[in-house]
Amino acid sequence: MKIALDTNAYSSFMAGDTSILDAIVESEILYLSTVMLGELYAGFRGGNKYSANVGELLSFTRKEGVRIVDVTIDTAEIFGEIKAELGRRGTMIPLNDIWIAAHAIETGAKLVTYDRHFSRIAGLRLWDN
Repeated sequence: MKIALDTNAYSSFMAGDTSILDAIVESEILYLSTVMLGELYAGFRGGNKYSANVGELLSFTRKEGVRIVDVTIDTAEIFGEIKAELGRRGTMIPLNDIWIAAHAIETGAKLVTYDRHFSRIAGLRLWDN
């Protein structure tokens, strides 16, 4: 199984959430969107443990099966499709979450998240928690 972590899933995992741990252990490939990583770095900057948090994140990214996903032209096209559809329906979600969803769709991964608004995105496979 391929999964992609949303920012809140990574944060919950680091706080000891065993449901997220189970999803990670069961996965063959775990994708981390560069957009999600940017959200984490921003959060780290707002805290008082920046160096420790960055160290833990870098260690996590080096684990077997973890892949960092960069924004590509394909990602941008998927992003555009999602954003346009959400706009037509009047059900917009945060832009960074659209990028994260685009990466999950692009990689064929299930998105592990606690944000319910991702369910508004057609074609996005979500983790069953």
